[in-house]
Amino acid sequence: MKRYTPREKFIIALEGGQPSGRLPHFELVFYLTMEAFGKVHPQHRCFSQWHQMSQRERESQIRDVAQLYIQIARQYEHSAIYIHPPYCEGCSGQELIRMIAADVRELSGDEFFLCAPGDATYSIPSGDEMMDFIGKISDDPQGVKDEAEKMVDAALAQGEKYRIRGGFDGFCLCADYCFNDNPFLSPGMFDEYVTPYLKRLISGYREMGFYAIKHTDGNIMPILDSLIETDPHALHSLDPQGGVDIAEVKRICGDKICLIGNVNCGLLQTGSEEEAAASARYSLKHGMPGGGYIFSTSNCIYTGLDLHRYEMILDIWRSKGNYPE
Repeated sequence: MKRYTPREKFIIALEGGQPSGRLPHFELVFYLTMEAFGKVHPQHRCFSQWHQMSQRERESQIRDVAQLYIQIARQYEHSAIYIHPPYCEGCSGQELIRMIAADVRELSGDEFFLCAPGDATYSIPSGDEMMDFIGKISDDPQGVKDEAEKMVDAALAQGEKYRIRGGFDGFCLCADYCFNDNPFLSPGMFDEYVTPYLKRLISGYREMGFYAIKHTDGNIMPILDSLIETDPHALHSLDPQGGVDIAEVKRICGDKICLIGNVNCGLLQTGSEEEAAASARYSLKHGMPGGGYIFSTSNCIYTGLDLHRYEMILDIWRSKGNYPE
């Protein structure tokens, strides 16, 4: 029987299939690199002297970041790597992402699925921006739509650069749409100001040969049908703190889309070990049947979360998250 690479298993799941053996695993971000490896996470680094570095120094910095991403993936059996660039004065984040990805590919080949940030739709505005956004929708709805079109155009142009240079498998679309109670826009307004633009963005990525993983925290249930309509390959993070039950989502759309997540991050941080373990088992029980599921927490492995708790749910995944060989 063929032995699949982590990348191949991830793609099988994204396409709705059931890979043999261990269920794929992925975390959007693993921030606990200091606790695990004594190293600062790439997203928390600052290349403030980039313009003063020699080419050799730049290559060394990029190589160190790439090696850390691979170390995370191999240590915790991630099938995919979502590349976040360090902050850099004098260079673009997109260029850094491409450079890091090239090194990851050189060092690990096709072992891992590589993805980059790629959303270009309206997300929950910050508190300072919320009233301005509401005012714009009220005073100039067409202007808001025109801006949405421009954002998608820019993202697709950037996606074309990723396609030409190669190395990437897809994008994580990380605009958050929902609070724990409800989406930040009513379902009707969401279908007016987000759905058509998200659909065009995903369609464009698909035409380029990329996979698209749509992430949003919170209660997605009022807009679940709209999200499915936009045709991403997968939905992440299926947030139980927002009332999202993976059993219900699997029933509604598990034959249409890959599901990623649902292990309760809040319980990993503040619940008992028994509660955290139960959440992991519940996600596996209801996500795995029929394939099209990737094991993951409901957000990411964030700063302040207990590394032991994460390692505990991985032990459950290794024990319970296996399909027949």
